[in-house]
Amino acid sequence: MNGLTIVGGSILVFLAAYLCYGRWLARTWGIDGNAATPAHRYEDGQDFAPASRFTVFSHQFSSITGAGPVTGPIIAAMFGWGPALAWLIVGGIFFGAVQDFTALYASVKNEGKSMGMLIEQYVGKTGRRLFLLFCWLFTLLVLAAFADIIANTFQGMTKDGAANVPGAQAATISMLYIFVAMGFGYFIRKVNPSGTVKFLTAVALVIGMFSVGMDFPLYFDAQTWRYVTFGYCLIASVLPMWLLMEPRDYLSVFLLLGMVLAGAVGVIVANPTLQMPVFVGFEVNGKSLFPILFITIACGAVSGFHSLVSSGTSSKTVNNEKDMLSVGYGAMLIESLLGVVALVIACAAASGGVLPKGTPFQIFAGSISGFFQMFGLPAEISACIITMCVSALAMTTIDSVARIGRMSFQELFAPSEGETAGSLAGICMNRYFSTAVTLALAYILCLAGYMNIWPLFGAANQLLSALVLISLAVFLRTTGRKGWMLYVPMAFMLLVTMTALAMSAYGIAGKIGTGTFVFMVDGLQLILALALMTLAALVVKHCGRELLYGSKEPDCSPACSEQ
Repeated sequence: MNGLTIVGGSILVFLAAYLCYGRWLARTWGIDGNAATPAHRYEDGQDFAPASRFTVFSHQFSSITGAGPVTGPIIAAMFGWGPALAWLIVGGIFFGAVQDFTALYASVKNEGKSMGMLIEQYVGKTGRRLFLLFCWLFTLLVLAAFADIIANTFQGMTKDGAANVPGAQAATISMLYIFVAMGFGYFIRKVNPSGTVKFLTAVALVIGMFSVGMDFPLYFDAQTWRYVTFGYCLIASVLPMWLLMEPRDYLSVFLLLGMVLAGAVGVIVANPTLQMPVFVGFEVNGKSLFPILFITIACGAVSGFHSLVSSGTSSKTVNNEKDMLSVGYGAMLIESLLGVVALVIACAAASGGVLPKGTPFQIFAGSISGFFQMFGLPAEISACIITMCVSALAMTTIDSVARIGRMSFQELFAPSEGETAGSLAGICMNRYFSTAVTLALAYILCLAGYMNIWPLFGAANQLLSALVLISLAVFLRTTGRKGWMLYVPMAFMLLVTMTALAMSAYGIAGKIGTGTFVFMVDGLQLILALALMTLAALVVKHCGRELLYGSKEPDCSPACSEQ
């Protein structure tokens, strides 16, 4: 099979899904272009602030497109490119994009509330606190994993003592991105330029940052970059959205979309032949296709984290309800396309059915860099661009996660309607205290290393998706909307993730007494795995009871009833 057929066919399928299935969902549930969105009703200059459709899309796409769309499909290619491709397309269209759009829709229709607060409204207080605790623990895993990825990408020296020039250059550019983004955000806020001026200014700034970064690389070690990364998370978590995160995501989206475009165009021009079999087997290297395939490919198919972005930050900046389809459904389909491109590139670089040596990002980056060089770009510039794209994938995710983690912690202690917050709750709801606690615990987890955190993160991420889908099904049922399109995804993801977590916990527990059990690594993972499974079971119990036996009468906020 040649790459052009797969990528071209996938583009057509995703486009048809957006125009047909996505629009059908919007018509079925109801979109009101004249309704005042939460961004307008509750504008506070911090979290709630109306933004243009492309700006919100940029934030959503930049935040959800982490390492997963590249890493997952390439690892999953061990089962053959057929199962991976099928899950990317089916999962992206009917699982991931539906979840992201529904989470955004439910939040916008309910005063911009996060998933946890939505659960309280439609399920109850206990369900809300259980879900928020699950979300908060999950954000710790994401922060720890991605901070370690960033630190190792930026470190100035390789293991053999050579200078890591592309990483050092990308580090400088990333630091410039922070300060330039704040200046760009202030410029947009005060001047309110036209879309053309905003676009041209952004392009000029990106080119300028690359020029400076390539001339002045920063050669710091990985530990220093860990400190810097968590410092950045602290700032991003408390500053207004319009001042840092939105302009940074706007500037970053050009890199990310450019990477997707470069990969797609490169495949179209080179038209490589896939050197991997369509299907290898149901078990490869002792790993079973079920549930490993559906855990390995998360971002690109379905990812619970996306729902936290949709309901936690994006919903508070949507300017018009008509923007929700492109932001929620469209951004996910483009991420799925990136997964397809990564899969094709990796399988085309294989030899005799064996993938090249190296990490998934090294395989992907090497091929994309080759495409850039094919278009006439020098090798050193290509290496810098690709390294920066890789770091941008992580940086634009980690700042959103830090903010969502802070908000989850605050909401966990927030009093319900009619209750009064005590002194302890008042402290925990403070944005600076909640940020500090979240980042401190995430830093401790980060010391265990990315490879020790990622397996648990993958299972927890997919389990979060199952919990979100069942919660959204309750919302749709309670408000009198059709929700059957969520039933198969939520049941399937719950089965997949609980199976994977049980297998993981069993494997870790098997190390006890063998001398290979390390408490700070294995013990922490075992505790988190059991905690996540327990919390998930309790959330499913509360949400499932409401889904099966709850009232069908609409019970929503005034915003929800605006049709």
